[in-house]
Amino acid sequence: MPYQSPISPGYSWYEASIGERPEFPALDGDLQVDVAVVGGGFTGLSAAAHLAKAGVNVALIDAHRFGDGASGRNGGQLGTGQRAWPEELEADLGFTRAKALFDLGEEAKAHLLSFAEANGIDIDYMPGQMSVVHKRRYLDDYRAHAEIMAERFDYPHVTFMDRRETAERLGSNHYFGGIRDTGTGHIHPLKLVVGTARVAAAAGARLFERTPAESIKSDGGKVRIAAARGTITADKCLIATNAHGGGLEQTTAAHLMPIGSFIGATVPLAADSPVLPGGESVDDSRFVVRYFRKTADGRLLFGGREAYSRNNPGGIEKAIRRQIAEIYPALADVEITHTWGGYVGITMPRRPFVREVMPNVIAVGGYSGHGVMLANFTGKLYAETVAGNRDRLKLFEELNIPPFPGGTRLRPILLFLALNWYALRDRI
Repeated sequence: MPYQSPISPGYSWYEASIGERPEFPALDGDLQVDVAVVGGGFTGLSAAAHLAKAGVNVALIDAHRFGDGASGRNGGQLGTGQRAWPEELEADLGFTRAKALFDLGEEAKAHLLSFAEANGIDIDYMPGQMSVVHKRRYLDDYRAHAEIMAERFDYPHVTFMDRRETAERLGSNHYFGGIRDTGTGHIHPLKLVVGTARVAAAAGARLFERTPAESIKSDGGKVRIAAARGTITADKCLIATNAHGGGLEQTTAAHLMPIGSFIGATVPLAADSPVLPGGESVDDSRFVVRYFRKTADGRLLFGGREAYSRNNPGGIEKAIRRQIAEIYPALADVEITHTWGGYVGITMPRRPFVREVMPNVIAVGGYSGHGVMLANFTGKLYAETVAGNRDRLKLFEELNIPPFPGGTRLRPILLFLALNWYALRDRI
């Protein structure tokens, strides 16, 4: 029987395509380390790898298996800059901070690719990304965005596409136009998870799976993380559980909300298929975004059904198939071999949450769908902080991230109502 994540529904094509994942033991006994990391996704594994390479004594625990959350199950798209367009950040934060955040995002992109290459991690990188418009009235904004990227943010890789070019590059006339970004691309995320774990272990990080943290306490200059069969005592701690922190630490829980996103993978399409002939990934202008791409072996990976509660939804394949058919009618009956989901952490303003939540304990998360690129790099920035340079991590720490309203009981209900209202607007 294939392994089934206990926290994410479905068996993913990513898992099927890499064979057996390396397994790591559960913690059994007490440890004393310099740094403890809680959470074995992109952020935690990256932090452990960079810390261990720098000679820091580091231990990492995860409640389940590495990559069981969004890190190993997401759409694989890198994006550019931050989740928000830089001109949107500029309107809120001013040009200097917006440019600094954009540049940090671009460094994150370059770092991910160079880290994979330097450590021999084959992440199936494929270049190109398109953002396409599902309402004609958005076209002017997308056209202006391409110009702003080149003129104000020194990023010449974005070009505007009219409806004809968009249809040619998509293999579908469903959208009105969009932009094409040749300076980014998409990857196989679980290969990055597995590869980063191997790098961390080889550098000396002690990695433990199936080890839930039961409590985290900071007292007397030490941090103590209690698990079922041992306690880790550390000088510093990184909480990188993102959407899966639950009640472990209340400040983070108040600022992050888990959202489920779901993906289907088809059989490999014919070599002469008109679908995405250039191999780019795609996201569209809906608030409840649809995102899709072709894999290295020609499958269409399509994500587009979101759920705003922690209950695992049924009928993933039916919903994904319906959305595929809207864009590619010829694929209405295509065989879908795998369907799965995962939970991402979002914040109110869709910006990363980074905060020292207790002495010597920093929590990181809330990448809001932009984590493939940012999460890995934020792990590196945390390692820099441990080494004494907190300047770049502070670019995220200083962002104003308000808590979700409603408290722990009402918050999910309010978010469900708000986001489903936005989903309704997508259709009007």
